[in-house]
Amino acid sequence: MSGSSPAMASLEPGLTGSLNRVQTNPSNIPVPPHHPVPHAQTYLDELISIPKGSTPGFSFRKLWAFTGPGFLMSIAYLDPGNVESDLQCGAVAGFKLLWVLLWATVLGLLCQRLAIRLGVVTGKDLAEICYLYYPRVPRILLWLMMEIAIIGSDMQEVIGTAIAFSLLSAGRIPLWGGVLITITDTLFFLFLDKYGLRKLEAFFGLLITIMALTFGYEYVMVRPAQTEVLKGIFLPYCPGCGREELLQAVGIVGAIIMPHNIFLHSSLVKTRAIDRSKKEEVKEANMYFLTESCLALFVSFLINLFVMAVFGEAFYHQRNEDVHNKCVNSSVSRYASIFPINNETVSVDIYQGGVILGCYFGAAALYIWAVGILAAGQSSTMTGTYAGQFVMEGFLQLRWSRFTRVLFTRSLAILPTLFVAAFKDVSQLTGMNDLLNVLQSILLPFAVLPVLTFTSLRPLMRDFTNGLPGQVLMSLITGLVCAINVYFVVDFLPTLRGLGYLIPLGLLLAAYVAFVAYLVRAEGGWGVYEGGEGVTLLQPPTSAPLPPALDVQHRARSAVPGQGTLQPVQFRCQH
Repeated sequence: MSGSSPAMASLEPGLTGSLNRVQTNPSNIPVPPHHPVPHAQTYLDELISIPKGSTPGFSFRKLWAFTGPGFLMSIAYLDPGNVESDLQCGAVAGFKLLWVLLWATVLGLLCQRLAIRLGVVTGKDLAEICYLYYPRVPRILLWLMMEIAIIGSDMQEVIGTAIAFSLLSAGRIPLWGGVLITITDTLFFLFLDKYGLRKLEAFFGLLITIMALTFGYEYVMVRPAQTEVLKGIFLPYCPGCGREELLQAVGIVGAIIMPHNIFLHSSLVKTRAIDRSKKEEVKEANMYFLTESCLALFVSFLINLFVMAVFGEAFYHQRNEDVHNKCVNSSVSRYASIFPINNETVSVDIYQGGVILGCYFGAAALYIWAVGILAAGQSSTMTGTYAGQFVMEGFLQLRWSRFTRVLFTRSLAILPTLFVAAFKDVSQLTGMNDLLNVLQSILLPFAVLPVLTFTSLRPLMRDFTNGLPGQVLMSLITGLVCAINVYFVVDFLPTLRGLGYLIPLGLLLAAYVAFVAYLVRAEGGWGVYEGGEGVTLLQPPTSAPLPPALDVQHRARSAVPGQGTLQPVQFRCQH
């Protein structure tokens, strides 16, 4: 670019040195007007101010100002799918898989750390960066993968909430009725942000507190052997475990680390007013957000531990006949018929889990369990809707009104859930939950690989680029997840009879591996961003060859003064 202009393009805060200043504006690139352009109201419009400390060092006052996004993110670690995975692991493996829960949470923290850094340093979320970086076809495929992940997660969350309504009403509210109630109250709760972002974050904090109290109550009632619990957490082995336990272990990873949650967290951290022109403020924000995420995921780990330990202590390898007899003589005897009189190991889900607690420890345990499931389902349904909204807005660059976007994203995810609720009974949903957890594990690379790619780009992240050890560690973890996924698909293929199943699944497996390989090696494109007074260009790495053709669409939109966010002037590579 050449020429002259009185307006000096300012670097986007936080990208100091990584984006070249553009001092001129060629005639074919319009200079953005220097005044705010009205835009749709979203959850991210309100920025929380950060107190300026006069003394260096850690400040609890600042930590409190940054507290919020990490706890909203942690709700995905506590949804009904996680709770069901926890209780099934406890019933199947006792305390043997508690260490998997611990390390899955640590792995989740590493992924969330990348999301934090990307959002804080660039001022844009993962979906927006994907839109600017990848060509059209891979970008659309990534969006579809995330929509599938969101729909799968939403099915678990909404059905879990519906089951809670059924338990609280003693079966008077059918599954489909609970789904309709959940749809309605979720839309109502989503507009709580009109009363302030901090109030919304406090509401989510209340729901997490309810989960901690209710599931903690069950833990105190059952009183698991603490020595065995500690051994299960810190000794990474599983004596006598087979394929069923391995499937549960993979289900834990899929339930704990949800792909769309990485996209969500990279959006949530944009709600704090950070001066990205100051490296120290960006570094400080990364530190406080990571500290908050550590605290939030520690709380989520304890809550998941409560559930897994309760069922590992009280219901490990329990027989259907034993549970049936116990229920017949309990205050919730009406539920005894759901357990057949045989010697098979009882199969539990969040519905039967609540019933079993009621049979063994009284009706209060059942209703307290249902309240905990209701809090888990309601909170995760709301954050899942936000994730769907951010993913769709980022990948598709939607410019709809807020109500239209919320309604559209909610409908896209909820229709499959309504179909399942209408044609499935509660007792038929356990196997579906296992498959949905494995689905999340299969789709995980499509979130981890992009965020790892972007946070490893020095022209984008500059001083906050991932170090080589971090890149190697995350690459190994992603490779391990992909290998486990391929193993399960290959292991599953022999159970299918006939080429009619084998050929399509084989093609899907080949496409999966090919797309993952593409994401590993993709060089992508380059985005143009607006600074405060002009246009700032995100340069490609010097070693990256220019693509054969550039489709440049310059549609400049002014940045809202004082918010310090990046706004794209679309500049995309089409290969």
